[in-house]
Amino acid sequence: MAREITQAPEAVARMLTANREALVELGRLYRDRKPTHIVTCARGSSDCAASYFKYLIEITLGLPCCSLGASVVSVYGARLALRDTLLLTISQSGQSPDILAFQAEAKRAGIPTLAVTNMEDSPLAREADLCLPLSAGPERSVAATKTFIASAAMAAALVAACGDDREFAGSVEVLPEDLSHALAIPWSEVEDVLTPATSAYVLGRGPSLPMAQESALKLKETSGLHAEAYSAAEVIHGPMELVVPGFPVVVLAPKDKAFATTRATARRLAEAGARVMTPDHARTRHPLLDPISMIQSFYGSAERIARRRGRNPDKPRLLKKVTETR
Repeated sequence: MAREITQAPEAVARMLTANREALVELGRLYRDRKPTHIVTCARGSSDCAASYFKYLIEITLGLPCCSLGASVVSVYGARLALRDTLLLTISQSGQSPDILAFQAEAKRAGIPTLAVTNMEDSPLAREADLCLPLSAGPERSVAATKTFIASAAMAAALVAACGDDREFAGSVEVLPEDLSHALAIPWSEVEDVLTPATSAYVLGRGPSLPMAQESALKLKETSGLHAEAYSAAEVIHGPMELVVPGFPVVVLAPKDKAFATTRATARRLAEAGARVMTPDHARTRHPLLDPISMIQSFYGSAERIARRRGRNPDKPRLLKKVTETR
């Protein structure tokens, strides 16, 4: 895990280079089809990347985006009335039967299917109308890191290809450099506080919420720590009642348009006794990309937290690398 975290910036650079033509093709497809909305389908960390894509495309292009559960097709046998849309699937392995079933249903319905996967020869890649490979190289750690960062960067590249914001597109191009800077920023306070913790919250809002969800997932996977992610807007609607003096709360707060309201929530939690941590992060060239640099820094701390808790992050008790849900 530690080695693969350091490989993420290079993986993103490789992914952007490998997909230049495919991203141009996607831009043409988007403008030709003029979809009224976008549909995504993914699981686990990949679904966090899809949620990040959702916020980016809704914020920058004003296009509604929804995540559909693969089980509505694979288990419940639904026939979906899909039209005026595109399907984006994200799967590191490209092998999960339920995601494949959903993609097949989308093709039956006649909508274009886009697959983001690290395995170019996988069934998902072969059967999609357009495959955008992550090109991250082999990932052996059960806890996905470089493939998630590549997936999030791909989400940003997809949005840049569909839009006409040159500043955002240019910021995506130099993202690997910004991620290299993020590698050198340890979240020392977070490591010290979470190492002995039994429970924690991770908060975000907008594009940083999926990164909060991914962070909480990694703490479960690698450290066996009960961590839950919430929107900084939603945590005060119930979950705040669990806060007791010293309760750890990690706040992911990029300086975007939600910064002021997120800080206000952090103050309320601190007043309730929470140990609120808002770690520094490497700035990217665009605030909507800062959540990716945050997760780059967090991953290193997550690996160290696991080891400090006496766990081997590369060998979780009950998990394996490829999970094939149906």
